[in-house]
Amino acid sequence: MNTQRKTIRDLQDIKGARLFIRVDYNVPVENGAITDDTRIRASLATLEHLRGAGARLILASHLGRPKKGPAPEFSLKPVAARLSELLKTPVAMAPDCIGAEVQKLAGELKDGGVLLLENVRFHKEEEANDPAFAKKLIDDSGATIFVNDAFGTAHRAHASTEGVGKHVKVRVAGLLMEKELRYLGMALSAPERPFVAVLGGAKVSDKIQVIESLLPRVDALLIGGGMAYTFFKAQGKNIGKSLVEEDKVDLARTLLDNAKGKIRLPEDHVVAAAFKADADKKTLSVSEIPDGWMGLDIGPATQQAYAREVTGAKIVLWNGPMGVFEMEPFAQGTLAVARAMAECQGTTIVGGGDSVAAVTQMGLADQISHVSTGGGASLEFLAGDELPGVACLDAQ
Repeated sequence: MNTQRKTIRDLQDIKGARLFIRVDYNVPVENGAITDDTRIRASLATLEHLRGAGARLILASHLGRPKKGPAPEFSLKPVAARLSELLKTPVAMAPDCIGAEVQKLAGELKDGGVLLLENVRFHKEEEANDPAFAKKLIDDSGATIFVNDAFGTAHRAHASTEGVGKHVKVRVAGLLMEKELRYLGMALSAPERPFVAVLGGAKVSDKIQVIESLLPRVDALLIGGGMAYTFFKAQGKNIGKSLVEEDKVDLARTLLDNAKGKIRLPEDHVVAAAFKADADKKTLSVSEIPDGWMGLDIGPATQQAYAREVTGAKIVLWNGPMGVFEMEPFAQGTLAVARAMAECQGTTIVGGGDSVAAVTQMGLADQISHVSTGGGASLEFLAGDELPGVACLDAQ
């Protein structure tokens, strides 16, 4: 999988040129207010670079999952307001992403000007990757260059992420996309040793391809979260009422057999009598679990063992929580991994919602080499899949 793509650094003489830029502004909005602007901030380097070169920027994004066309709660208007503040320049807001008004607003842009189109998913043709819709996005914006800086949607072949690339002659990655490809590419090329991966989450099925892709590359693969219990079942251990994917037990056994000792499983765990924060709980060896109880976090011995592996690595990739992170009594394993990632002197890469939430919540995000903005996209990339939003860009 070749991920070497041309970037906005390769663009020359773009003063006055109109660029169609796919950004990922799918941010949480409550009562018209943005509650987390991380994704907007992540796009600023690309936008400032292009504005500095005198380009005219037409930004496209989706927000949420509108099912029946335009809906006020899915409007990007709050994003335009926040982006204006962050860029310290007015950002024009289009009433739609295509049409006469878009043509007018795009035509009025000055050098360095910014126009934000309304939610592309207000049109069902977006997710269908309709060729005529993709062409209209480009024609109405008047753009001659496509910049994809939305890694979080790069695994989707939609009109604004992939289809528009067929209607311009120049297709390049933004600086955020470039960074994602560089760091996640390290996990697949594993240039330094030891290389450690930490995988958690509820289900083995969500991570099968990633495990199979990483096993030949890593020196150790540390497993936590609910998915560990499918592996324990494969080993013949009693798991009580812990989460298990019965139809993946044979696969887990095969993965363990083929892992050459690289897969590490928890040695102790925090078990509870029920799936709730105030349930009775105990810390036990993984060979012990009372009938009717369930494992909800890795225990302190496992936390220490995993932290040693992480802090001693040259490259660490972490995706997925070690326990039920949303319940404070069962969040300690995930927080311990977050602390170890921050202490590691090597290259550290964090991807996945709860993993990102953990390092952010602890104020450690700035101590991580790269915090990925794409959950599903990063998983598909690490599984070795080609991402449509990357494949459509010009190769180096």
